[in-house]
Amino acid sequence: MQGDWGWRLREQRGTLGAVALFTALFSLYIAKHPVGWDAAVLSTAANKGVLLAIVAMAQTLAVLTGGIDLSAGMVFVLANCLASHLVVGSGLHATLGVVVVLAAGALCGLVNGVIIVYGRLQPIITTLATGIVYFGLALGLRPVPGGEVHAGLADALTGSLPGGAPAMLLVLLVVVLLVWVPFRRSVTGRAALAIGSSETASYMSGVAMGRTILVTYTLAGLLSAIGGLLLTFVTYSGEASSAIGGVYTLNSIAAVVIGGTALAGGSGSAIGSIFGAFVLRTIGDLLFVFDLEPLWQPLFQGVILLVAVSFGSIGLLRVGNRLALFR
Repeated sequence: MQGDWGWRLREQRGTLGAVALFTALFSLYIAKHPVGWDAAVLSTAANKGVLLAIVAMAQTLAVLTGGIDLSAGMVFVLANCLASHLVVGSGLHATLGVVVVLAAGALCGLVNGVIIVYGRLQPIITTLATGIVYFGLALGLRPVPGGEVHAGLADALTGSLPGGAPAMLLVLLVVVLLVWVPFRRSVTGRAALAIGSSETASYMSGVAMGRTILVTYTLAGLLSAIGGLLLTFVTYSGEASSAIGGVYTLNSIAAVVIGGTALAGGSGSAIGSIFGAFVLRTIGDLLFVFDLEPLWQPLFQGVILLVAVSFGSIGLLRVGNRLALFR
């Protein structure tokens, strides 16, 4: 039993490290904030953190298979622009608009998967190309910033729950329970980890590689669209910005690494990526309360990312050394 707990702790050390780092940084942020522990402060922090956390979850799915999704930020932007057109009007019309936005995101992910599986292209090349297409569609929808969104729905999802808890955290919990947990416990989820560990061994073991990649990237597109939809609820508008898409893509990769998911694939957790996203967002908030120049944020993020990647590389080196013993 003790050995089992030790193995579990080793498997989750990346997630636990991200949780510990976030707790330390957020505690410092609250301690230095002029208002302190306040419902409005918590809601603002949650609204920003959850957006990146959901895109980081999408990135995690691709990384677990040994791939990477450079289109995640562009699907995020496309969903934001689409939602600013469709999630308006009556409650029924807004609900139908939400369904269409999420379906569009899933379709983008499916297109990525189809090209990777049947076009036999590398994920990084595929998603780089499709990301440009998705941004072009977003730009066609919103050549200039504008639009609107259903105010009642936006207020309900970006405000505070009874007791002061941010409503956006409840949204994040629902997404984790409805998307990540079923995926992780499914045959497809286990197959994704197997593919990330070794494509050759997975193929020889009869893993349904094509179907797994298709499902994984479809879910990644769906999650990115959820993030873009929530962005519309936060900003009440849509904006086609390659800068926003690029920042969310790069930060999602950073969050994945900080959360302990191996970029080589085969191990990791979306929960760790969520806390990795919270770490990145809290760094920006700390710069505000300490009245530091925003230009320092990339430096701090880069240092944290470098440390996280270094620890991951050390882990891979140890595995390689152990395997070398059997040569």
